[in-house]
Amino acid sequence: MLYIMRHGKTDWNAKHKLQGRTNIPLNEEGIQMAEQAKEKYKDVNFDICYCSPLVRAKQTAEIVLEGRNIPIVYDDRLMEMCFGVYEGVTHPSQIEGSPIRKLFKDPANYPGVEDGETFDDLFARTGSFLKEVVQPQLDAGKDVIIVGHGAMDSSIVCQVQNIPLEKFWDAGIENCKLMKLL
Repeated sequence: MLYIMRHGKTDWNAKHKLQGRTNIPLNEEGIQMAEQAKEKYKDVNFDICYCSPLVRAKQTAEIVLEGRNIPIVYDDRLMEMCFGVYEGVTHPSQIEGSPIRKLFKDPANYPGVEDGETFDDLFARTGSFLKEVVQPQLDAGKDVIIVGHGAMDSSIVCQVQNIPLEKFWDAGIENCKLMKLL
């Protein structure tokens, strides 16, 4: 089985700031969400966890899997999408003329931003991770959980379920909710 989970909430989530690669920790609500997920999913089998190295994902994985003797392997390919000059901006999709508006409302036509990643970049790195790391684990009969971020998780969902870029956000990945992909 393949499962995916988004990190718990952060102060920047609460303030509607675009996080991207900015290394923001969980806030108290995010920690509580992870604790609740730990209890809710305690009976779901995971053989291995792959996780973004960003602190909010690491904290989530460590809390959710605490006491379960499940290895957590960090991989840079699971970092959140880089939003370049828009990281740290509050409500960037509401700024008239902002390319981030297209990111959320018309992803198929998102042009990318200065110092950021495009969807092609994101899909290339998460696609190589799926092919090189996850697929061999699944082929060996292992149950895998990936703990990451909204856009990164959505890129994996789209690739695994053959969802077109136009529907990139349709999966609606919520904080600390387990999604079964395969």
